Amino acid sequence: MPGSDLPLARLIVAYGAAAVVLAALDGVWLSTVGRAFFRPSLEPLLADRLNWAPAIVFYVLYVGGVVIFAIGPALKGGGWAQAALMGALFGFFCYATYDLTNMATLKLWPLKVALLDVAWGALVTGAAAAAGAGAAAGAGAAQRAF
Repeated sequence: MPGSDLPLARLIVAYGAAAVVLAALDGVWLSTVGRAFFRPSLEPLLADRLNWAPAIVFYVLYVGGVVIFAIGPALKGGGWAQAALMGALFGFFCYATYDLTNMATLKLWPLKVALLDVAWGALVTGAAAAAGAGAAAGAGAAQRAF
């Protein structure tokens, strides 16, 4: 597994920082753009209330993927910029898979929704990966100082 030779404490810091950034940015995004853009476009498909259990499972798994595929390799060499790039690519591929599958299988999944969602996925995942790598690098430097 990428990053498996890194200290567990650094990976936990990376996971926590990436999770906080992803949750904060996605929370703001979904409560603003989601209400203004996605809801009118997808109203017939949306549930009346959010089902929190699968949402939480998604975020737990997704951040794990960000750590494995973007942050871990970047901590071995490449730093936060590599983490941002690999995170953005991970987000692009994950969100594109979701949106293109929806476009292929649902009667209602507009192209404008897919394009904006994929762009957001790349941006937010890149930011989360950069934050996670930065926090883990800082934790590693602090650990070496003692």
